[in-house]
Amino acid sequence: MTHRLTLASLALAACAMGCSHVPSPLTPSVRGTVGLPHHGVLTDGVMLSQEGPAHRWFNPDGRHYGTREIVDAIRFASSEVRRQYPNSPPLYVGDLSGRRGGRIPGHASHRTGRDADLLFYMTTLSGEPIDAAGFVKFGADGLGAQAGNRGQQFVQFDLTRNWALVKGLVEAPGPGMVWVFVSRTLEALLTEYALARGEDPVLVWHAECVMQQPRNALPHDDHFHIRIACSPEQAVAGCEDSGPQWPWLPSPPSLPWPEAENDVYAAIGVDTLPPMKP
Repeated sequence: MTHRLTLASLALAACAMGCSHVPSPLTPSVRGTVGLPHHGVLTDGVMLSQEGPAHRWFNPDGRHYGTREIVDAIRFASSEVRRQYPNSPPLYVGDLSGRRGGRIPGHASHRTGRDADLLFYMTTLSGEPIDAAGFVKFGADGLGAQAGNRGQQFVQFDLTRNWALVKGLVEAPGPGMVWVFVSRTLEALLTEYALARGEDPVLVWHAECVMQQPRNALPHDDHFHIRIACSPEQAVAGCEDSGPQWPWLPSPPSLPWPEAENDVYAAIGVDTLPPMKP
């Protein structure tokens, strides 16, 4: 019995060493998006290009690094908006993460390359699409105000393009969205619009699940804050999801339990155990 407990302890220790969440020469397999969104780092980050076919940085401050998956999702979703509505302005992208992740000013999360801020699409009161000049707060009526050439300019939340963006995000190839943080009132406008235009109810349910107003934070009535899930490969390398395991997300990986004593010895790098004292 004691021998078996020792083997089990050693196996668990080997697993713990393999799951260490601190990138270092001692844990070379821990790379990429490491840890939780609010407590982690990023290695091998990918920079979102300053300007693409359908997106543009909002601020050139160097906080545009993320995982390949979130960068691809932003490019995919913004391109879907432009494909459906060719006269669309670019999607303006705020902060992702710093080059090496970790804390950045103004954010509790955005530390592991899996978060991004996306400014809303907006129109004039007559419905003409215009470039976002900043983080504009929109109310339950879909109206907001931003600075213009002649002072304050009233604008509308562009339901058509913002829904196309959300739809593109949830349909983007990759591990899938955990959250699209946005205020409850804007979420209600988006889901009502989607159902009214005859979108697939399952797709709308999917979008409604991930669109949430965060607790203990600002309501996100001036931008989308998106968070992508860990892929199975990233989870093995140290990525930790902090949200629900939605049915459309990839299943978390499982480590095979050693079937024989020799497998335990191999995992910890020894040939055998010393004799146990009576």
